[in-house]
Amino acid sequence: MEAVEQRIASTRLSDGTTVAYALSGQGPFLVWAPGWLTHLELSWAMPPERGFCEALSQGRTLVRYDRPGCGLSGPDRIGPSMARELSIIEAVTRAVGAERFDLLGTSLGAPVAVSWAAAHPGSVERMVLYGGWAKGAEVTAPALREHMLGLLVQHWGLGSDVLADIFAPDADQPARAAFARYQRESASAQTARAMLEFCYELDVSAALPLVTAPTLVLHRDRDRAAPVAQGLALAAGIPDSQLELLPGRSHLPYIGDADALARGIRRFLGLAMLRRRMSPALTPRQRQVAALIADGLTNRQIAERLYITERSAESHVERIMDRLGFRSRSQIAAWYVASAR
Repeated sequence: MEAVEQRIASTRLSDGTTVAYALSGQGPFLVWAPGWLTHLELSWAMPPERGFCEALSQGRTLVRYDRPGCGLSGPDRIGPSMARELSIIEAVTRAVGAERFDLLGTSLGAPVAVSWAAAHPGSVERMVLYGGWAKGAEVTAPALREHMLGLLVQHWGLGSDVLADIFAPDADQPARAAFARYQRESASAQTARAMLEFCYELDVSAALPLVTAPTLVLHRDRDRAAPVAQGLALAAGIPDSQLELLPGRSHLPYIGDADALARGIRRFLGLAMLRRRMSPALTPRQRQVAALIADGLTNRQIAERLYITERSAESHVERIMDRLGFRSRSQIAAWYVASAR
């Protein structure tokens, strides 16, 4: 699998809100309607998520975006709604010149993708839904729903830890800790609560019969965040859709057997199978510098700690960014936390 670079740009919604988006790979467009909170730069620094994105970028131009209030996008002063979600897809696809495209919806992005495909049938070539639902009210019990919504506002740190355990039970502790931190760096507690409440309110059951695009529904059979019954409901409601159940408990697509999920998506899109690309390795000194960056040290402080010149510290940071394809120190920090063992 070839190395992939990410190009970040931005567009604006009709109300002036900035929406950041990223392009990776080459070929026909594959637009990814995301699930939970996102951050285009930090996600590219998380080895599992980046590897999954790279797998989808071979033979396609993968289009990802941060919702308002998340990641690199501007603040959201309106709040989430389905109309808002569809306006984001419209703005991003217009900005990249994608008139007809394949559409991937994961988690919350699955009902969003359904709504888009039902309302804009001429724009969707093929659609893939993973870990989604038709009725958000049936995703979890009301008591647990209220508990989670309250926890996110009262203690975002603990709430992000709990969600990491729910979303990624198959990940090791460093990966779960990295994802918990990633959530907190992607959005505020208020945005997280609003997004989770929006998830519970969604009901796209009436839109399912209106989907005309060839559709593949993928779902892990023991998904702890989205019950498999909801995946079955999506497949049952969309005419002539294909259903593929995968073993596993993790909700995040890039945790667990991500290779099997990527293969299923690529096969449905008519793309060749891939060999996994080896991740670039850092030298022992570079890993030492990366660890100090993750601890929040400046170049001067790194130089003092390692008994080197400040210019040498700057050179190490520059080489790390070049080797990993990063643009910022925060990406290095996120990468180190996620890959530390």
